[in-house]
Amino acid sequence: MAQALLEGSKLRLAFQVDLDEQGNPVLKTKTFSNIKKESTVDQLFQVAQAISALCNYPLNKTERSDSTELTA
Repeated sequence: MAQALLEGSKLRLAFQVDLDEQGNPVLKTKTFSNIKKESTVDQLFQVAQAISALCNYPLNKTERSDSTELTA
């Protein structure tokens, strides 16, 4: 039976810096690596909110990206 081993996580924050000609948001992203694997969704969301409070632009999106190794 195959197993999935979580190798690492990244937190990606997208800030809206402007609007284009069609009114779509122009985003600038910041990625934080080496996020603890045990971090919950609530914890990451709180961190994102705290970081966005220190920034000049509004937070548009928060993403978690996990890297997984599949073994047999």
